[in-house]
Amino acid sequence: MTSPAPGLRPTVLRLDGITKRFGPLVANDGISLALAEGEVLALLGENGAGKSTLVSILFGHYVADAGQIEAFGQPLPPGNPRAALAAGIGMVHQHFTLADNLSVLDNVLMGTESLWRWRSNKAGARQRLLDVAGRFGLPVVPEALVGSLSVGERQRVEILKALYRGARILILDEPTAVLTPQESEALFATLAQMVAQGLSIIFISHKLAEVLRVSHRVAVLRQGRLVAEAPAAGTTPAQLAQWMVGHAVAAPGRRPSPRVGEVVCELAGVSTPAGARDRLDKVSLRLHAGEIVAIAGVSGNGQVALADLLCGVRRASAGDVVLGRQALAADPAWLVARGVARIPEDRHAVGVVGDLPVWENAVAERLRTPAFSRALWVRRGAARRHAQRVIEAFDVRGGGPFAAARSLSGGNMQKLILGRALMAPDDGGAPQRGGKTPSLIVAHQPTWGLDIGAVAYVQQQLLAARDAGAAVLVISDDLEEVMTLGDRIAVMHQGRLTEALPAEVWTRESIGLAMAGHGGDHAA
Repeated sequence: MTSPAPGLRPTVLRLDGITKRFGPLVANDGISLALAEGEVLALLGENGAGKSTLVSILFGHYVADAGQIEAFGQPLPPGNPRAALAAGIGMVHQHFTLADNLSVLDNVLMGTESLWRWRSNKAGARQRLLDVAGRFGLPVVPEALVGSLSVGERQRVEILKALYRGARILILDEPTAVLTPQESEALFATLAQMVAQGLSIIFISHKLAEVLRVSHRVAVLRQGRLVAEAPAAGTTPAQLAQWMVGHAVAAPGRRPSPRVGEVVCELAGVSTPAGARDRLDKVSLRLHAGEIVAIAGVSGNGQVALADLLCGVRRASAGDVVLGRQALAADPAWLVARGVARIPEDRHAVGVVGDLPVWENAVAERLRTPAFSRALWVRRGAARRHAQRVIEAFDVRGGGPFAAARSLSGGNMQKLILGRALMAPDDGGAPQRGGKTPSLIVAHQPTWGLDIGAVAYVQQQLLAARDAGAAVLVISDDLEEVMTLGDRIAVMHQGRLTEALPAEVWTRESIGLAMAGHGGDHAA
């Protein structure tokens, strides 16, 4: 646990009866919470439980319909982010908000000086930044370009941005989502140093083991209500999961593939065009039927290029990619026709068309197939029947087939994408669950940002597809997921891929080293 424990320290933040409605939806329902000086409070809940809404109210992006907030004993003006910053509340988002072409110092200074100022006091700001960095154990080079930094170093800059502005309460949203194990350990050491100096932290994460490790107290939201508060000490991950979803959650454990078949897809010395930020460099890999190959790595090291290549939206500049016995074409429709299913990284921007209804999204990738169209006319009845079966088979909740896809929660949106990928209609257009197993599934960050219940569901579906004979490629930043699902594991760093070795050969430490570029071509 992060120390010191708060004990009887003064309250620095108090939320009293916070309620927020969006039409008929009650996102926050009378939530009351307190945060003490030097305390780490973990805020947990399923997707759609109300965490983001509550934090947005706290930071001034939303105005509560009822209730009030006090920071350091003073009322916090509603709907005013500047007032939240002035009160000492800072936030580090999961997706960093940094300009890659600017220096660390320029990123930290951005927005802190008046536009009417004749010149920036760079020298004074640089010294102040170094003083803050030294105080909290966050070493940084002010002149370094952010674009040259590792993910862990960029997160350090985001934290320094908040501390430079005088934050005494820090909100961390999924802070370890894209970190290596070694970078996560460094972050935990930093958090301990912060709370030792009196900072208070709200820690939002879906990783229950690390929540219990770093927090003093946990608060759990479910369906907009605060359903549990408890000291972290003595609480188990199973208890947290049950509070979050309302019932026991059986997470899938490691189990070997029942049968590994022939090679479905092979990459041999594949590179993608130079100059792209995310590219492949002489990658070789074989994907077998009935097997999951899990790719670990820090985002931005070539994973997008690999997924795009296998989904037909990017071409190789060198090397060969073979699907079955044919050269893989850079044509998504060609790949879908040959049984390649994709689960894209960005479900909002790429996975669905938010303004279209659920039923259209459920058939979008097969809309021009005979199952759903005849002579340029869409067979709406067949498409809607298929969508309804996807909704029922994959438990997609949120308004039915005619609801806009953007109205779905993250977990339900991912279930819709899973159903579209895994549940193909038969040749006669009569959809049925398990009628035709995809030959290859490319799952890029399949559980990113999902709560524990949705994570377990998605992972179980991928294991079931593997057991039915599909070749599955899982690309994930989450080491627990990589080690749970992967029959073989490989690590990607700067566009290069280690050999895919049996999962038993790897350890968390060896994967972490390889993610940082120190693992060579084999597990340590």
